[in-house]
Parts: sequence; structure tokens; C-alpha cells
Amino acid sequence: MSAWEQIFQAKQAILAVNSGSSSVKARLYLPDGSERAFHFDAIGFDEGGHRAAFRRLVEELADIPLAGVGHRIVHGGTVSEPARFVDEGELVRLDELSHLAPLHMPNCLLGVRACMRALRVPQIACYDTAFHRTMPEEAKRLPIPAALGLERFGFHGINFAYIARILPQHLEGAAAGRVVVAHLGSGASLCLLEQLRSVDTTMGLTPIGGIPMATRSGDLDPGVMIELERRMTADALTDVFYHQCGWLALSGGMSADMKTLVEAQAPQAQFAVSYFCRGVRAAIGALAAKAGGIDALVFTGAIGEGSPVIRDKICAPLDFLGFRLSEEANAQGQAQLHAPDSKPILRLAADEERMIALYAAELLRTRAPSIGASAP
Repeated sequence: MSAWEQIFQAKQAILAVNSGSSSVKARLYLPDGSERAFHFDAIGFDEGGHRAAFRRLVEELADIPLAGVGHRIVHGGTVSEPARFVDEGELVRLDELSHLAPLHMPNCLLGVRACMRALRVPQIACYDTAFHRTMPEEAKRLPIPAALGLERFGFHGINFAYIARILPQHLEGAAAGRVVVAHLGSGASLCLLEQLRSVDTTMGLTPIGGIPMATRSGDLDPGVMIELERRMTADALTDVFYHQCGWLALSGGMSADMKTLVEAQAPQAQFAVSYFCRGVRAAIGALAAKAGGIDALVFTGAIGEGSPVIRDKICAPLDFLGFRLSEEANAQGQAQLHAPDSKPILRLAADEERMIALYAAELLRTRAPSIGASAP
């Protein structure tokens, strides 16, 4: 019996919640194998934002027997387990990490608390960072004094874990080789897999690092931060690097939406697109150098899956690594994008909600939860 089939041994549904900076997404997995998706634009509510979105979600779930609720938690710190039952102590621990992912963590935890109050079933935290705890010390360590207690964590781990789980279906034995997975969306990072485990990634202590993103800067010379710290407060600096940088800044304020930039003819839009693709190529090259070469390349995430133009711009100079796109396969968005004489290039759909449900189901199967008092 597969792990997915075992989810429904108790004949109860599992809810997977993915709370973002501006919306609440959830998917209900029912015992008969069917699914039901929910999406609430938190900004669209006149008042209440995410709180109102979660109230609507709870209303939609009335009279549906649940085995548990899994929540995507962006920053789990040093926890290596992919999922944990949430109690008051875990909420306190996660609150203390919120400042390391300010776009995501407050709304993640708001959702956990809302579901704890309204749904008297186990709440399960599923950590984006846990998948990267297999990285060696050379990948985790920052070149700063160890006494400062900071390290590289990496993010997007729930989707990287999902890709690692399905990769053998597409690459068979080669899936255990050196594979770079590019999760490209408004938030973007790359992960190097070996034996289907994370051995390196582009993000670091926080989800602001790595390659440039929609409004996040990516990696910078620390001197930039030191210089700007002289000019503005810490709160203002946080706002700049999370909300005013990336493609938005590179396009001269035109847009933080990559589809808009790709379709625009303005020079500043094309500059932002080229800059982003160059950054992704640089990351692929760096991971290839660390691994002594790579055997396959995977595109996932909204942009990685949805933009043939971006995939082409990224792959065009990668012939030296053995990667060549099939123009036809790329245009059609096929699962296998590579030319006949190329190493594998894949396009695989992200599915964080399914991975959250799997994590939750596996935890519910192996450990007996205790349902505590309502959350504050």
C-alpha cells in the first residue's frame, strides 16, 4: 500500500494549508481520492485580511471530518524532521523565528492558530527548511564567527522534497545522480540533489538571499547593507530589501511580475528578464562546479513551469554542461524538454499541498497526537 493510500485508512480527510503573503491556499484530500481546492485573496477582503480568509476557509470545512491539518511553515530553524505536531511550545519557538521570514511567517502562524481554535483536530507544521538539513557543513556554514549562531538554512524545501519523491518516475536510476532543481516563481531558489537529498541550495539564513526575485534582492555585497544602514532604520531597510528590490528595481519600477516583463518591449523590462536569467545560469554553474558536474536539470514553480522564454534564455548558454533544449518540447511545455543529444531537462509541476498532506499523513500514522487547548 502506498503512502498516499495509507492517508485514508482512518476514512477522514486531510487539509493542506499554504498561507502566502497575500493569499491563503488550501487543498482538501478526501478519503475517496477526490480533492477540493480553496483560494482566498487576503487583500481582496475589505477588512480582516488573512484572518477573514481563514474564517472563510473554516466555514467551507463545516461538517467535513478531518484527520488533521498540515501547514506550510517557511522557517523551521534547525529542526530536521519534515513535520511536527503543533503545541504551545512549538508556537513559541516558531514565533521566535518569524523575523527571519517576515513576508511569510506571521501569516503562516496566524493560520495555525486560527485552525487550532476552530478545528479540534491535530495541527501539523511542515517545514520548508527541513529538507535542507541533509546539507554538509560546508553548505550550512557561513564565513562568520560561529559564536554568532547563524547559518544557512535554505527554503522551498517542501516542493524540492516533492520533486525528489517523483523524480525516479521520470529519470529512473539517474534520479539518484547530481540533479539541479530550479524552483522559479516570485520567490525563487535552486537546490542541488545527490541521492535525492539536498546537498546545497541558493538561499541562506533567510528567504531574501540567493538569486534576484520579484521584490527581494537576492545575495548582495555586505557593504551595501552596511552603507544603507547608515542612511535608514532597520525597519526601512527590511522594507527595501523585501518589497522594493529584485525585478521591480531592475525594471525601473515597471513590474515585479515576470510574465509582464517578458511580454513588455521596454528596454528596462528586458534588462530585468536578462538579469534574472543570468543569475539563474550563474547559480546552475556554481552548483555544477561544487558537484563536479550535473546529470539533469529540472524546472518547477510558476515561472519554471510556465515560461518557455525564461527556460530558453537560461538554457541557451548551457551547452558546455551538456544541456540543450528541444525548441518544440519547450514551446509545448512537455515534461521532457531536452534535445535528443542533451542531458535530461525536465519540467515538473510543483505540488506543495500534496507534499504537506503526505507529511501530515505519515506523522499521523506513526505518532499519536494530543489535541491541546485552543491557541491564543
